Amino acid sequence: MSVAAPPIASPVAPRGRARLLLLRRVGFAVLVILVVGITFFPVYWMVVSAIQPTAYSLHYPPPLWPQGIDLAPFRDLFAKQPIGEWLLNSAIVSAIATTICVVLAIFGAYAMVLRPWRGKGAFAGFLLVTQMLPEALIVVPIFRLFTNVPVVGADLRNNLAGLALIDAAFVLPICVWVLKNMFDTIPPELREAAMVDGAGPFRALFQVLLPLALPGIVAVGVVAFFYAWNEYLFAQLMVNDNELYPATVGLGSMKTMLDTPIEQVMAAGLLFAIPPVVFYIVLQRSIVAGITAGAVKG
Repeated sequence: MSVAAPPIASPVAPRGRARLLLLRRVGFAVLVILVVGITFFPVYWMVVSAIQPTAYSLHYPPPLWPQGIDLAPFRDLFAKQPIGEWLLNSAIVSAIATTICVVLAIFGAYAMVLRPWRGKGAFAGFLLVTQMLPEALIVVPIFRLFTNVPVVGADLRNNLAGLALIDAAFVLPICVWVLKNMFDTIPPELREAAMVDGAGPFRALFQVLLPLALPGIVAVGVVAFFYAWNEYLFAQLMVNDNELYPATVGLGSMKTMLDTPIEQVMAAGLLFAIPPVVFYIVLQRSIVAGITAGAVKG
């Protein structure tokens, strides 16, 4: 009886696999380049338009590379617009909204993980539903409410604290969810052990959970800060005093029907983008750790 020889492996198969792997890598690289280009080109064009002479920005087609450096738009911007006040107003609104969100999110998330209670699942689902509602849907109710606040009868238009309260109300649900996921990653045995040793719920929260959940707290603060810094609709609705404009409304007010100083608008946009970018770079590790905390429990 003869034994058949094993088939000889074809050299074409490894070559085909190598070619397929190369095509995948090239395709992935092209996709990454496209995504990065689409994402960063507006920022690049903002920088180019802010620093090059205005005449080049008005060419058609405009040059893709800066044709010189001219800092006159920045000088004119600070001379003609209250940029410092706008930045300060945005910082105040963002700081107040961030503080409100962090404090309320801590207690809201802690209430959801401390012990089971009736309606907890429905409440959690309601939090998610609120994030699906567009801001424009409740513009009129918000305006009527803050024009004549119940009980006290105050008018919170042209009030930075009132604007911060609106921003905090919109971003609070997602902050509670992020922090709840962070608390879920902390073993409940640690909290229970602290309570066995005589610590109450609040002491266990401040001495056990909060130190371990610090990345999540930072992430919540950054989310709230970014939302309040970038919010435009309610800021435009509630503030009509030029000196109280936040950065977003101030930037929008520079566009007029008769003339729009493109180079100054781009320079202002560049200045307004610097604080959140620096904020993110400094806290990048804590942000990533806090947002991804709920991916793996335990």
